[in-house]
Amino acid sequence: MAEEQKKAGAPSQAKQAVKKGAPAQVTTQAVKKGEELSTWGKVKKWFRDMKGELKKVIWPTKKQVVNNTLVALVVMLVAAVCIWGFDQIAQMGVKALITLVK
Repeated sequence: MAEEQKKAGAPSQAKQAVKKGAPAQVTTQAVKKGEELSTWGKVKKWFRDMKGELKKVIWPTKKQVVNNTLVALVVMLVAAVCIWGFDQIAQMGVKALITLVK
């Protein structure tokens, strides 16, 4: 009888040990073999999983977003200028070949 009381008291002690500021532990619900989730159950599980994953994301600061955007724009501009330059060189080459053939 004393062992049953100890076992029954263990979960309440575990709850008391959890700190208020500590993140909640995520538990997964295992689906038994042969037991399928309904379509609505799958949708609910998908949203629950998505919410859990979004909590793990480290979102960039405003400064990082601005910096990354500027780097992307500069790289795009440099690539555009290089492609334009190669196109101009190719165009001059084609025109030179046409004048030789005429």
